Amino acid sequence: MPDHGNVLNDLPPSGGDERFDTLFTRADTRVERIVSHCHASPPGFWYDQAQAEWVMVVQGEAVIAFADGERRAMRAGDWLTIPPHRRHRVESTGEGTVWLAVHVD
Repeated sequence: MPDHGNVLNDLPPSGGDERFDTLFTRADTRVERIVSHCHASPPGFWYDQAQAEWVMVVQGEAVIAFADGERRAMRAGDWLTIPPHRRHRVESTGEGTVWLAVHVD
C-alpha cells in the first residue's frame, strides 16, 4: 500500500462499477476512496454496518437516505458520521463523485 498520494489522481472513467480503493488500514480503522459515476444503492438495499463510518464528499454530490426517513444532500466538503447499525443507502451520486470513507470498529 502506498504511503502517499492524491485522492483526485487516477480516477476511473465513467461507465463501470463504483470503485473502492483502500488508502490506509490498521487493526480497527480503514480509509477508502470511493469513486461514483451516477451510482446508487440497488432499490430496497440498506447498508447495516457493525462499525461506525465517517464519509466526506471530496468532489461532486450525493444524497444519502436513512431508514428512519432522513435524507442528506451532500456536496464537496460536506461530511457526516454514521453510527453503527444506522441503516442507510446511497440514493444518488453525481458524475465523478469522489468520497473519503473512514470505517472504525
